Amino acid sequence: MGEVAECSLGTVHEAVEQGASSDAVAEALSRALVPLVAHDALRVAATNPAAEFGPAAFSFWHKFDPGLGLALLHRAYACGNQSAPQVPGDDLYRAYGVGSELLVPIRDRRGAWGTLELLRSHGGRQFDAEDARRAVRLGPALARVLRQYVTAGPLAPRAPMLAPGVILVGPDHRMRAATPEAYAWREHLRTSRRTPDFTDAAHLAGLSLQTRRRLNDPHARRPVLAAPAASHGRWVGCHAQPLDDDSGDVAVVIEALTGKRLLPSFCDWYSLTPRERQIVHQLCEGAAAKHIARSLGLSVHTVNEHLKAVFRKTAAGGRDELVAAITS
Repeated sequence: MGEVAECSLGTVHEAVEQGASSDAVAEALSRALVPLVAHDALRVAATNPAAEFGPAAFSFWHKFDPGLGLALLHRAYACGNQSAPQVPGDDLYRAYGVGSELLVPIRDRRGAWGTLELLRSHGGRQFDAEDARRAVRLGPALARVLRQYVTAGPLAPRAPMLAPGVILVGPDHRMRAATPEAYAWREHLRTSRRTPDFTDAAHLAGLSLQTRRRLNDPHARRPVLAAPAASHGRWVGCHAQPLDDDSGDVAVVIEALTGKRLLPSFCDWYSLTPRERQIVHQLCEGAAAKHIARSLGLSVHTVNEHLKAVFRKTAAGGRDELVAAITS
């Protein structure tokens, strides 16, 4: 099944390499998967193993009604599980003409990379256990597509570094107010090539709910999002925290993601090894190869070999370009 999936996804890899639009990639994904798991609509929500919060960093939709997607997102946030299987055939699905839904994780040996959601129209054959087994086995091949999408994007930022913006979200999980900088980010996200928009109602509600959940459970995931430059021209971060007053408001901050806060996601998507991650971290701190070698108990030759591997994986022309991509 793995070899069949890789062969079927060849056209998707080509679309990504050619810089196809999000809609075109989604259509290519659907065409590639139909012979393996028949469906009428598709949604892929991508994240990465280091992600601290559940929502997608980017996504692909094909014939998947946006209204249904928004309703499902609100319902998932409300019950506290963004990846929980939904109940096929309930009133919400019926309202959108859906008779059967299949939601499976996209996983490989490195961890979780998101979810694949397939729909069949009302009156069609229900998804069964064999469909689910086939879809789950697509995980490694789909994970490679998602990593390729991110790494085929610009290494150096192409979009301007906007100033951080702040959105106040009330106890009803709706936006109460926002700074001019936040509106500038909203416009940038609206006009960029890819989605999602982390300032829309559903994502703000999710960040608000997760922030309040974390107040009662410190072990709950931190409400932090990270979207790659392939989506918005530069890495974008979004995080939330409660205000220290009696208003009950949550402050959602959206900003360019750089430096230490970017590294976990950056290293995941570019498939850096634990040792390579250590070296890149110190590189971004301004350390020379000799200093890195001493601190890690390695030879300078070994450090340089690891750096060559990093440059190859990221397509960086050298140390300066790599550091600039992460820190600017």
